[in-house]
Amino acid sequence: MSTSVMWFRRDLRLADNPALNAAVQAGDDVVPVVVLDPHLSETYGPGWMAFLYGCLRDLDESMDGRLVVRSGSPVRAIPELAKEVDATKIFCTEDFMPYGRRRDDEVAQALVQNGMVLERVDSPYAVAPGSILKTNATPYRVFTPYLRAWESHGAGLPGPAPTDPQWAKAESETVPPDPAFDGSLPAPGERAALRQVAGWVDSDADDYGAHRNDPGSDATSRMSPYLRFGCIHPRQILDGLSSSSGAQKYRSEVAWRDFYADVLFHNPESLERPLQPQMSNMAVDEGVDADRRFDAWSQGRTGYPLVDAGMRQLLGQAWVHNRVRMIVASFLVKDLHLDWTRGARWFEKHLVDADPASNTHGWQWVAGTGTDPSPYYRIFNPVTQAKKFDPDGVYVRRWVPELSEIADGFIHEPWKSPNGVPTGYVEPIVDHARERTEALRRYSEVRS
Repeated sequence: MSTSVMWFRRDLRLADNPALNAAVQAGDDVVPVVVLDPHLSETYGPGWMAFLYGCLRDLDESMDGRLVVRSGSPVRAIPELAKEVDATKIFCTEDFMPYGRRRDDEVAQALVQNGMVLERVDSPYAVAPGSILKTNATPYRVFTPYLRAWESHGAGLPGPAPTDPQWAKAESETVPPDPAFDGSLPAPGERAALRQVAGWVDSDADDYGAHRNDPGSDATSRMSPYLRFGCIHPRQILDGLSSSSGAQKYRSEVAWRDFYADVLFHNPESLERPLQPQMSNMAVDEGVDADRRFDAWSQGRTGYPLVDAGMRQLLGQAWVHNRVRMIVASFLVKDLHLDWTRGARWFEKHLVDADPASNTHGWQWVAGTGTDPSPYYRIFNPVTQAKKFDPDGVYVRRWVPELSEIADGFIHEPWKSPNGVPTGYVEPIVDHARERTEALRRYSEVRS
């Protein structure tokens, strides 16, 4: 009898899991394991961790309680487990993020020293990072040509779950209780992911292009947490979409996810530094007043209703509508003149779908330090954006109850109301027009 190990990470599902299928084919018995790496709780917040634990419980239930849970450094835990169960092959889905690549290289080296091997199979992406290059063999830095290559490459078709896998027993810890999170999270796990995508495809997918920027309608797929933890693979979503223009637009959003992963794969230093080196010289505000403005932004107390609604949604749901993410990011960088890394770290700590590539390069795109071909001089006007994408104030009223009774004409500019700013709300902390001019001045200094 032979035993293999399946090390679950960003692939917390049974269906369409090539690494799991490889483990089942390689051994008569399979030990399914997850390692609770301290790096996770040090990096991510309670919403992220609570969702992870829920996904692990769902995965454990789907394999009849056989999921093995270990805690500590994977460099130690994985070789120890493999030795305990007499396994020589350990399978995992390949991780392309900077920390994950370093960790897996160290685990592989530790296993080799014990006569074992780490088999890295497939990826969490429709098209794995590094798979697409330009004709001159260099990586893409602009999305549109990447998208054309991505579409030509194709994502492949999803595969089934393994048939009657034989789960082997091993000593296990229990999944920890959820950390306290003062808000609501999506239902965790593979089954919830499949229900969510099925409902969205049936009701909203074909109209995605028309309503995806409307935060009040909540018409987006809400699949980002499930994709982050691998409760579903993008192949499974793409395979179920129609050929409508709305579905095509959604496909391009999946491609954006792959694009950012590819950019970070080729430029790991961009996790903390601007992709465009000259932007490192951009002047940013620091000190007590900068900290005060950051606190107002992070708690949804800027006096700009759409910005505040977005930041309160982040605290209340560990999630923010994508259009609103861009608006609040632009406000922090270009109205408050704070460094984009402060916002990226705040999002990383509070988003349930926090992902190194998408989070980092989403922020860099807005800040004008990354892949955006129209960089720093794109400055989102929080009032104009609110009037365009939340014209009736549905989203703002949902998250800023202080404005629930204000007249529609003043919902996005409460300081203009004849009765003044409603009790409990705040005056704008900056003047957007003035700060826009200042942002452009700083940009011109860097680019001159």
